[in-house]
Amino acid sequence: MTAELRLANRPVLRDPVMIAAFKGWNDGGQGATLAAGYLTRLWKAERFADIDPEGFVDFQDVRPHVALDEGMTRQIKWPENAFYHAAIPGTSRDAVILLGVEPSYRWRTFSDLVVGLAAELGVELVVTFGALLADVPHTRPAPVTGAATDPALVEELGLQLSRYEGPTGIVGVLLDACRARGVRSVSLWSAVPHYVSLAPSPRAARALCERLGDLLHCEVDVTELVDAERTYSEQITEAVAEDEETVAYVEELERRSDTIEPLAPETRLPSGDALAAELTRFLRERDRRDEADETPPA
Repeated sequence: MTAELRLANRPVLRDPVMIAAFKGWNDGGQGATLAAGYLTRLWKAERFADIDPEGFVDFQDVRPHVALDEGMTRQIKWPENAFYHAAIPGTSRDAVILLGVEPSYRWRTFSDLVVGLAAELGVELVVTFGALLADVPHTRPAPVTGAATDPALVEELGLQLSRYEGPTGIVGVLLDACRARGVRSVSLWSAVPHYVSLAPSPRAARALCERLGDLLHCEVDVTELVDAERTYSEQITEAVAEDEETVAYVEELERRSDTIEPLAPETRLPSGDALAAELTRFLRERDRRDEADETPPA
């Protein structure tokens, strides 16, 4: 086991499933990391390992934060990829949750660390969360795509065999590493309205948690997300109302959503154009963050 993977302890797990989400290109509207973070808190997950960020993260891109401990001592909080474990309520199995940031370097080594730990812990199924920007209204349920690279898993879980070609993020690389190691893997993607891409989307997070429950044959309590979703929708509706063109656009999206017969969630695969647009969005936001970092405070 490499020193870059730091284990505080090695938990004994029951038929574990690994759930992974990363900030960055894979996380439009923070839908993926919001869902994984919610599960971590809901299931009272305990941290047991992390990956040293030094060799994987560009700290000029994903900067560490300074925080005050009890208002006195300054502490540096580094970007991290941390592993948690928890029992999944209502089942006889456990979850390993990987929550972190998309690495900047050495993706193959990073993925090998993750899949290697999954194999050591007896994980037989890896589920990744993603969220992408799409032409969907904020007033309707977030559609979710489910895809897998293993034809047997596609048939077993009622998913779609992924035929996507184009740019990918760490999620795509991680799934390929799972395939190479013989670890079954599934990718779940929720759609986020592109006109509110900077607002955290509890609606997308809820959709991912519910779809995960379907896959694992368990019920995930999404009560808090439903409450947050209501506030989210009200605030966005209020903001949209200030611009007539945006109001008309949202109404058009609502008509499409209501009149076009919806596909089953597992057949909604992200298009190459959608993922390319998401990549463009991520790079644009990163450039804005860099400009803000270079601006001296008033």
